[in-house]
Amino acid sequence: MSEGREQDQPEEREGAVRPSTAAARRERRASSRPAARKDGSAESKKSVVKSDSSDEDAKKGRPTKTREGQEKRPSLIGRFFRYLREVIGELRKVIWPTRKQLVTYTGVVLVFVVFMVALVWALDLGFGAAVFELFG
Repeated sequence: MSEGREQDQPEEREGAVRPSTAAARRERRASSRPAARKDGSAESKKSVVKSDSSDEDAKKGRPTKTREGQEKRPSLIGRFFRYLREVIGELRKVIWPTRKQLVTYTGVVLVFVVFMVALVWALDLGFGAAVFELFG
């Protein structure tokens, strides 16, 4: 992926030093963006006027939208079938293990479970003997 970026902008990459701090990265990003016009041209004044009027509209507020434009909620059966379709779609995206992987993973899990059961059994036996010696 980084190779594609280097091919798109080779002249920028050759002499550029990679920023080491977050502040340097922010500064580099900010310098690569087009700067706003600072000469006070008519276009920038118009945008200021427009933003002032939009601020006034935002202060006034708008009426709440009616429910007539909204779609009706599907029935329970329709929602159930939609759920099933989405589940099937998600299961198609799953990368299923091969038989060899499945056997390997199952064996690893079984060995781990047997080890943990033996460890808990040994600890229980040891603590039981210690408590019996101490109290009894």
